[in-house]
Amino acid sequence: MRVLILGAGGLGSVIGGYLATTGVDVTLVGRPAHVKAIQRDGLRIMGRRGDIVVNDHLAAIDVAAEAAGSFDYLILAVKAKDTTQALIDADPLRDRVATVLSVQNTVAKDGALADWIGRDRVIGASTIEGGTLEAAGVVRNHVTARITAYFGELDGSRSARVDAITAAFNAASLPAAAVGNIEQVEWEKLAQISLAAAWSVTALGAIPGTPFGDGMEVPEGAAYFVALAKDLLAVYRAMGYEPQNFYAPLSRLKELDAYPTAEAIEFVIGQGKVLREQGRTGHPSMYEDVLRRRKTEIDFMLAPYLTVAQELGIDVPTLRTAYQIIKTIDWFLE
Repeated sequence: MRVLILGAGGLGSVIGGYLATTGVDVTLVGRPAHVKAIQRDGLRIMGRRGDIVVNDHLAAIDVAAEAAGSFDYLILAVKAKDTTQALIDADPLRDRVATVLSVQNTVAKDGALADWIGRDRVIGASTIEGGTLEAAGVVRNHVTARITAYFGELDGSRSARVDAITAAFNAASLPAAAVGNIEQVEWEKLAQISLAAAWSVTALGAIPGTPFGDGMEVPEGAAYFVALAKDLLAVYRAMGYEPQNFYAPLSRLKELDAYPTAEAIEFVIGQGKVLREQGRTGHPSMYEDVLRRRKTEIDFMLAPYLTVAQELGIDVPTLRTAYQIIKTIDWFLE
């Protein structure tokens, strides 16, 4: 199998690096400094598997058009706001790629890929696996789940190409499943990460470095968390979906949906305590973007839910306010 990762930042490098350890022929397309470091020293991945360096079956380039040969899969992993330019840069590869998929934090990604290469060559994908670029040539893998990746045909059918990429991820210790409801998985993941991202930026952004769980233990913080969750889940349910906790144990949307508000607040406080006791101090990428004064992906994350809410006539005041706050912050970021 040959795989090209278009957007080898933190997540793209983690996925590509782990696939390469199983003998998959991987080409990473990343920024020049990152690429040069990998070419010189290999890709170093720190985190849940310890500290490993990947050299074999791994190539790194900084210009997509320079990728050699044909590929079974192209995995799009750039920031959602960079999609258009990334696909323009990769245009010379269209006739050399059999199947494309995206692991981005947006539900618009499959449509963008279909416009680029044709719907028949696109499969759906979703992952919660965490990857952070620590330095050139060095990434940290800090988050996973019992099932960390899902793949599926957009029409819900079963296919050999979905089964093959699922098997490749499982072989690389990236637990994966092939599903017939990939669109629901993508929308539920968007709800989960939008909740964490919006809450952390608006509740903790003024006090950089405060652990996520510590904020959840504050009763008012927990109440705000629940209000955001209830708004998102009201829209998700109105679309005809039932929360599934696809990314359990990280996902707790089923509980937040089922519990009355008071019980949900106590549940969030308890979850915050668990995170603190486990020493987990990570934050969503949107929070990190704000701290680094980088523009966020707010219009690819919260905006789709607000659009559906408006179309269906659902009032989501807490979600709308969080969006307005982050858009104000975003105005001053580069």
